[in-house]
Amino acid sequence: MALRPPELRLLGSLTRPGRLAPSPLAALASPRRRRRAPSPSPSPSDSSTPSTAPVSAGGPGVEGFEGPEWKKVSAKRFGIEESMIPAEAWNVLHRLRSRGYDVYLVGGCVRDLIMKKTPKDFDIITTADLRQVKDTFSGSAVIVGRRFPICHVHENNSIVEVSSFSTCARGSSRNPIYNSKSQNCSKNDFVRWKNCQGRDFTINGLMFNPYSEKIYDYLGGINDIKKAKVRTVIPAGTSFQEDCARILRAIRIAARLGFSFPKETAYYVRTLASSVARLDKGRILMEMNYMLAYGSAEASLRLLWRFGLLEHLLPFQAAYFASTRFKRKDKGTNMLLVLFSKLDNFLTPNRPCHNSLWISLLAFHEALARQPRDPLVVATLALAFYLGGDMSLAVDIGKSINRQHDSSFRELLEPQIWADKHLVDEVQSFAALMKRALTEMTDEYLVAKAMAKIPQAPSSDLK
Repeated sequence: MALRPPELRLLGSLTRPGRLAPSPLAALASPRRRRRAPSPSPSPSDSSTPSTAPVSAGGPGVEGFEGPEWKKVSAKRFGIEESMIPAEAWNVLHRLRSRGYDVYLVGGCVRDLIMKKTPKDFDIITTADLRQVKDTFSGSAVIVGRRFPICHVHENNSIVEVSSFSTCARGSSRNPIYNSKSQNCSKNDFVRWKNCQGRDFTINGLMFNPYSEKIYDYLGGINDIKKAKVRTVIPAGTSFQEDCARILRAIRIAARLGFSFPKETAYYVRTLASSVARLDKGRILMEMNYMLAYGSAEASLRLLWRFGLLEHLLPFQAAYFASTRFKRKDKGTNMLLVLFSKLDNFLTPNRPCHNSLWISLLAFHEALARQPRDPLVVATLALAFYLGGDMSLAVDIGKSINRQHDSSFRELLEPQIWADKHLVDEVQSFAALMKRALTEMTDEYLVAKAMAKIPQAPSSDLK
């Protein structure tokens, strides 16, 4: 028999990528005024060899602080080869370079290549302005973004993001001007350095010229990769107040790479956690999707709880963590984390899932947390989804499973013997509760009630 009830039909559609599920997130905090960072200036550096003179993060005349040395390192040192860069990125690089523009790979892809990881995407920066980039790829490029415009170049069903050295973030105060009399370095070095100063983290402030096979490191990013640290380019408090989305990016990067935060960064991630709730909900959903859909969901949820962010982003799940008295060192005792750990095993940064899948998983677990079920009921609902709604086959397969369930999960009841009709009724009841949980996770009033269930700040587990 086919699966007919509207509750299951609606829930089954969540796993099809043609439909976007609503965000389960709520932004409840009031905005704060943002402070601006001071504009640093570089100290002398030769344009062709590694510098031995440190860069002062506070500019000329600042004493007591020395920044990292400027480095230009051969990509061969890290085993980076041409074949690691996809054809779509090479096509964009070649076209821009053939018109006389300088081109570099920049940001997270350089970091990942150094670490021998598969980059999620390949971003390019060029000396061409965005209009020139668009003209170079007439008909296949579009300029997007307001605060920091970039160009999306469409290549073989892929999008390559291209930014320009001539673009500065609107409203940014970090925009020093090159002066050959005051800066004893080449203009090219200065332009690269200035762009890196506007980046979020040192490990994202790396540039790679794939033609000269040189990696430019003006911020100490390579050293922080070696130390496995996510460090802000400017002081963490200033950086996160300038753009609170960096807090979520810090969590996402640390979770994916298994990195930790320096003490200052960790302090301000925790202290300014509530500020992320003032972000646009679409932006929050995007950042949450990066955390939960790309193979590092379990680690992301652990860090969100540890630093007091989970209650602002997923308050129903935070209430569950609090009710179970979850400690960050617990392994295998939290069913929600186990579910996402299983999902992570099927995903990679270049092979993510659709956001409807992890949203469905949140609702699936929330329904179980509210009303524990027989393991056979849980298995049958999951099979019904997988089989496209064929309840009869789901029941047959479910009853043939002999594997013992994990009795440590409080969401699972002791198994019993079910008649087919009663089992189907119970599965439909579970599906209806899952639908209700999904609806309530997007209701601001109910979200606020869920937040009130959290008895103490999650960050209290940091001691």
